[in-house]
Amino acid sequence: MRIKISSIVLFVILSLSAFSQRKIELSDVIGKQIFVERSVTGLRSMNDGLYYTTEENRNKIVKYSYKTGTQAEVLFDLSKIENPGFSEFSDYAFSADETKILFTTNKKSLYRHSFKADYFVWNRTTKEMAPLSANGSQQLATFSPDGERVAFVRNNNIFIKSLKFGTENQVTRDGKVNEIINGAPDWVYEEEFSFNKAFAWSPDSKFLAFIRFNETEVPMFNMPMYQGQKPELKENQLYPGSYSYKYPKPGEKNSEVSVRIYDLKSKSSVTAEIGTDLDQYIPRIKWTADAADLAIMKLNRLQNKLDIVLCNPYTGDTRNFFTEKNKRYISEDFYDNFIFLPDNKYIVVNSERNGYSHLYLYDRQGFEIKQLTNGNFDVTTFYGFDPVKKVFYYQAAKESPMRREVYFVSLDGKKSGKLSTMAGTNSADFSSGFQFYVNTFSNTETPKLVTLHDQTGKLIRTLEDNAALKNQVKEYALGKKEFFTFKTSEGIELNGWMIKPANFDQSKKYPLVMTQYSGPNSQEVLDKWSIGWDDYLAQEGFVIACVDPRGTGARGEEFRKMTYQQLGKYESDDQVEAAKYLGTLSFVDKNRIAIWGWSYGGFMAALCMEKGAGVFKAGISVAPVTNWRFYDSVYTERYMRTPNENPEGYDDNSPLFHAEKIKGNYLLIHGSADDNVHLQNTMEFSERMVQAGVQFDMAIYTNRNHGIRGGNTSMHLYTKMTNWLKEKL
Repeated sequence: MRIKISSIVLFVILSLSAFSQRKIELSDVIGKQIFVERSVTGLRSMNDGLYYTTEENRNKIVKYSYKTGTQAEVLFDLSKIENPGFSEFSDYAFSADETKILFTTNKKSLYRHSFKADYFVWNRTTKEMAPLSANGSQQLATFSPDGERVAFVRNNNIFIKSLKFGTENQVTRDGKVNEIINGAPDWVYEEEFSFNKAFAWSPDSKFLAFIRFNETEVPMFNMPMYQGQKPELKENQLYPGSYSYKYPKPGEKNSEVSVRIYDLKSKSSVTAEIGTDLDQYIPRIKWTADAADLAIMKLNRLQNKLDIVLCNPYTGDTRNFFTEKNKRYISEDFYDNFIFLPDNKYIVVNSERNGYSHLYLYDRQGFEIKQLTNGNFDVTTFYGFDPVKKVFYYQAAKESPMRREVYFVSLDGKKSGKLSTMAGTNSADFSSGFQFYVNTFSNTETPKLVTLHDQTGKLIRTLEDNAALKNQVKEYALGKKEFFTFKTSEGIELNGWMIKPANFDQSKKYPLVMTQYSGPNSQEVLDKWSIGWDDYLAQEGFVIACVDPRGTGARGEEFRKMTYQQLGKYESDDQVEAAKYLGTLSFVDKNRIAIWGWSYGGFMAALCMEKGAGVFKAGISVAPVTNWRFYDSVYTERYMRTPNENPEGYDDNSPLFHAEKIKGNYLLIHGSADDNVHLQNTMEFSERMVQAGVQFDMAIYTNRNHGIRGGNTSMHLYTKMTNWLKEKL
């Protein structure tokens, strides 16, 4: 009898405890975003490798000791500077000798990576602050290695500011909107080659190399712009305006690119000899450590052959140095992972040549010395080489594709091991000289944990543990993220996660919402911390699940690249099979399953609604690609080749051409000023559904780009999707 009473009391206590927990409001995860992790921002290792700096409150730079983790001094305090010219800064950079600091202020985004800003230079010796230029906002301001000059881009031209004399020298004069760009990438290079600075100082500060983009022949894309609100474009009150920019679609003309090298002494430029192929890409330029040569990466349009040539900066003459080939395509990660080490003896390459991403060591002449890492796992980041201990540091998904660890391996291969100790997602930031590192860790149950270690891995100090956030989370009724695997009918094992409602009852059947992205080399199923809309939906009574299909990352090249020339086919097959599997679970109502996604995920949601007719009761596509013929040349041709070479690949899995197959409830959402995935995709798809007699719901957000945010936009969007799912499921 006592046992029964105790059980009842325990049940009542647990029930009251659960009842007393707070519910998440939608505004908590969308508007206020109260579950945001704190981190250590603006961390920079100082030259001596004994100290590092951080940015604090957007107005201070504080110096800390690596050895003790304690504050050494405040290097800069904006509040103590008389008339500095700005009230806060978003970024900072030291000159090589650390006597000057370049501040980024008044930042205004252009596209995904690019922005305009006002830059200021603080001289730590003379205690003087000065604007970089009084002639208009700048882009990409960068110290020369000797700290005497700053190069920047303005109005598609390159300028060099002499800090000693205060003079501003214009390097190029042919820059023109929608025609010529010097030193900054065009739209498609920025978006798909993931960089926004197309110039590089030589290590000896004698030369400035830059890429020149001639986009004159690239077709123009126009987007109507309305008056709108936040921001309000008053000039468009009666007649909509238009935003026009160059956007190459598959098979269309790309920018013609050339490489110029400017000699600061002679104030003249030479053009690098890169051949006569006007249809090639130049995804990166890099100087060798001794400044003797400029390495230029030349990528063919199919993106399966990359030649690296070395250019004489005085003459522009080039010679072949290195070639990487792939039967499908060369991963875009390769460009930043071809590294000339500072000692000028070695080159490190991250290549997929044996079926996984691994590190290879080459000598300065371009001959392979050895493979540094090996095994059935992918190396995901190379951190650097300690020339004293002769050790290489890297990140890998060795233990699981859903996790990341930090490792080391010695030059002779006799020593290797793991530095990180906790299971989840780890990344490292090493000090100059590699004596210390800062480890950033999280997993599904642990928000960001930032710790300081010595080179052996010994913990010195915890820099951020997000204790306040962890305590705050305890106040809310949240379901736990659980990982699972299942095998498809083809015998392919796929990874997924699931969130059940906090008050989950095994005897009940719940509606299921599948979230996914599914794009090439992406990953959504990762052991890391987050609280967002998924958790809110789970609280509202939905089971939430996510599965990474074939084509996603950290499982080797074959798994990653099997979607080549047929984007959407295997990914949608796997998502449909995932839905069928989840529908067999006792607590899932197989008749109430929805799938949603954004961008590539929106493409996938539309395709799954067509291919999985009868499996999905509802689907939401936000900013979807509906035919790859509408997307940009670099991304699409990397995975699909051109439409002329692969017409079936483009059309067989295009939602546009299978609109009549959609069954169930469907919601289509797009921003009218999406410069990335154009509204064209949604307008053409909606017309196909109309003519096929398919009923659907639709929302267009005025003047919003691919992120669909600004003002009340995000709250409106997620409220709409939440209410729609509650109604349709």
